[in-house]
Amino acid sequence: MNGEMKEYLNQLEPEILIQTFHSEPPEGFAPLTILGCGGALPAFMTDFDLLTTADDRVKKAVHILNKIVPFFNKINLKPRTLFVGTTVSEYILLPKEVQPHALKGPLVLKMNDQRSSLIIVKDVPCDSPLLSGDENELSKSLMSSLEESGFILMSGQALAYIPITFASTEEYLQKFSKSRRRDFTRKLRSFSEISVETMRTGDDFFVDANVELLYQLFLNTYNNSSIHFDRLTLSFFRKVLKDDGSDGIVFLYRNREGIVAFNLCFIYRSCLVDKYIGFRYPEARMHNLYFLSWFHNLDFCIKNKLKTFIAGWTDPEIKAYLGAEFTGTNHAVYIKNPLLRFCLKRLSGFFESDKRVLEGIVAGKHP
Repeated sequence: MNGEMKEYLNQLEPEILIQTFHSEPPEGFAPLTILGCGGALPAFMTDFDLLTTADDRVKKAVHILNKIVPFFNKINLKPRTLFVGTTVSEYILLPKEVQPHALKGPLVLKMNDQRSSLIIVKDVPCDSPLLSGDENELSKSLMSSLEESGFILMSGQALAYIPITFASTEEYLQKFSKSRRRDFTRKLRSFSEISVETMRTGDDFFVDANVELLYQLFLNTYNNSSIHFDRLTLSFFRKVLKDDGSDGIVFLYRNREGIVAFNLCFIYRSCLVDKYIGFRYPEARMHNLYFLSWFHNLDFCIKNKLKTFIAGWTDPEIKAYLGAEFTGTNHAVYIKNPLLRFCLKRLSGFFESDKRVLEGIVAGKHP
């Protein structure tokens, strides 16, 4: 599994996730494939809330405009959108034969065919240390070609990761300040109240009743999040958890009352890729389960001689506090309406939340 050939460039996860995204998509998503650009490019259609990644200033302004400007309510802030990429892959998946300069035509054709007015080419890596030089060069070429074709480039989310260059979590802790080490040590005492069981996907444990239990924990966390985009389905989890050929690892966290959290990860090309997590509340906060899972995953990487822990998107502040490094992404956006395209060029900075957070971390405004 770890040495398998990648079907796509930029791929950091096993094939089962990509296949299941297409067969069991998130609610309201319609998977499709873009042809005519030198290969088959994964994509999907959905109604996209334009305020998903907007900062609080934009959301507040929209709320005020809705109240005082009558015609503003007629603007569709959830347009039917063509996304190029998936929500189960860390990066945009590119077929090896893709021709960046030939991409706009098939995309606009598909957009018109689907009666859409917006295209978002999502999660294009920016000099990612997790990819090869050829993959990064192709991504640069893709963004350059799209910009020349009238797409607007925007900063996307930042992918958190930790190179495993330490021999123990105790050694890892030494890189932090004394006060932060004290905070971590205090939180990690919760391990005395929690047991962690490790099992592979495809295990007999994953009967329907247990899959439904874990899915409910996932929904708890999804509903508790500030960003709601891709709500995965029970059938998605059922298919992935029952698959025995993907090097999927499930960590089950239990207290005396039963399962209080799970973390679904994959071992892929000597990396531990953290994909999905679910918590029971308020136990998750009482036991500091997010912190426990982070250090447990690091310890798993050390014991299994993995080279990198890939910690995923979202929550860059807390991941930075826990010691993560980050690698950025770009989106390329095409809007059919020329007036809206003009506005986005001037307002794009209000939709680049991760970029602002990471700039704040560098400037010392966040811990």
